[in-house]
Amino acid sequence: MVTRKTVTNPDEIKCLYEITASIHSTLNLRKALYNVLDLLDEHLGMNHGSITLLNPETSEIHVEVAHGISSIAKIRGRYKLGEGVTGRVIESGRPMAVPSIDDEPLFLDRTKARSRADKSKVSFICVPIKEGKTVLGALSVDRLFDTRSSLEEDVRLLSVIASLIAQKVSMLEKINREKVKLNEENARLKQALEKKYSFTNIIGTSRKMNEVFHLISQVAASNANVLLLGESGTGKELVANALHYNSLRAGQSFIKVNCAALPGNLVEAELFGYEKGAFTGATQQKAGKFELAKSGSIFLDEIGSLILESQGKLLRVLQEREIERLGGTKTIKVNVRLIAATNIELSDAVEEGLFREDLFYRLNVYPIYLPPLREREADLLLLADFFLEKYAKEYSKDIKRISTPAIDALVQYHWPGNVRELENVIERAVLLCEDQVIHSYHLPLTLQTAEDTGTQQATSLEDAVARFERELIIDALKVSRGNMRQAANALETTERIFGYKIKKYDIIPKQFR
Repeated sequence: MVTRKTVTNPDEIKCLYEITASIHSTLNLRKALYNVLDLLDEHLGMNHGSITLLNPETSEIHVEVAHGISSIAKIRGRYKLGEGVTGRVIESGRPMAVPSIDDEPLFLDRTKARSRADKSKVSFICVPIKEGKTVLGALSVDRLFDTRSSLEEDVRLLSVIASLIAQKVSMLEKINREKVKLNEENARLKQALEKKYSFTNIIGTSRKMNEVFHLISQVAASNANVLLLGESGTGKELVANALHYNSLRAGQSFIKVNCAALPGNLVEAELFGYEKGAFTGATQQKAGKFELAKSGSIFLDEIGSLILESQGKLLRVLQEREIERLGGTKTIKVNVRLIAATNIELSDAVEEGLFREDLFYRLNVYPIYLPPLREREADLLLLADFFLEKYAKEYSKDIKRISTPAIDALVQYHWPGNVRELENVIERAVLLCEDQVIHSYHLPLTLQTAEDTGTQQATSLEDAVARFERELIIDALKVSRGNMRQAANALETTERIFGYKIKKYDIIPKQFR
């Protein structure tokens, strides 16, 4: 045993240094605590060390780690708050030093780790492990009884070590709380993604969209490659999301690549990665998109824009399920599901020699055609109402509906930009609208005056005013459910004038009841 008189004892300093380093070297709490007890025994002769922790819910104290005590003895070492020396220390938050445990009635020796002959020769020191005013547990050790040495220095040293342990416990508890919080947030986001990208949330009740939903439901859970066909703006990326988040790979990565945005000389590096020094500027190794997708899915949008050389390398990936980084020689296996999309006729591109025929057949395992908006008349108003609600909420506007003339303009337009164009039109209308109704004058001029919309262009100020007046009257009748008096009051005019206007514009109030 080592007898220490002062805090400048070299063994104490060395022990404290090694304990500090050990505590901060690992995130494994039990490993750190075992190291503390081992070092106390090795350097200072403090054996039978134990660290007990308090369960604040049950007020029960148990031995978390121990040195020189059997596993059975650890199980026996349980105390209630205030019971024995350990229970008293944890309850009061103050240390206790027992010169001879044989003479101390509070010492219960629940672990039965000491023989009766040893008890008269053993001193027992127990100090609280505290974080601020909160007691987390206690650190206790035995040492040989020596009438010539004071236990005050032992208490002081162990109190310093206990504070280090408290900081470690507090830090790990904070890390665990953050982990739990992150896991909960990840679960919430995953659930939100699955809900957001469920194919049942894709808006459409038309016959053609029901066919699309059927095709998605049939292929989503498989590993088959899917080729999405259709004009720009028809929702191909939305369908790709639905395919991934309703597949068996939903919990894995989903990587999206716009092939049209990649320069021809960078396609291979982006898709397959590269090694350090593979080309000028390659200062470090980089994983490609296929590697990042791992066991998930990869979405290659505008795949028809790939150059022939890149098409050949993509074909090899689909056939062999392996890649090589640019500048590398190592073959890397990839387990990735491919979802591709294009707005061009790939069969025409094959005939023109712009797209590889073998790659086309590899991609065309399960084609899904997304119809343009002009072929989905039954869905147009559903989509318009959805975007109206979305942007009214985003811009904090109390907009209730779209007026009849505005609806007529939306229905008669040919929508070359498809759903994407409709969304932009409604967002613009919401920004311009200052009341509760979207009117036709909130729509872009292309919807109001273009010859191909089928609407009649106003040739004079009088015609424009008449059209606007008729729209206001119809809106008022809709709100009043065909009640002419209420509609006239809403427009702050008389029933006589209101009736005259109704006859002038051939409006039938009964149809709004």
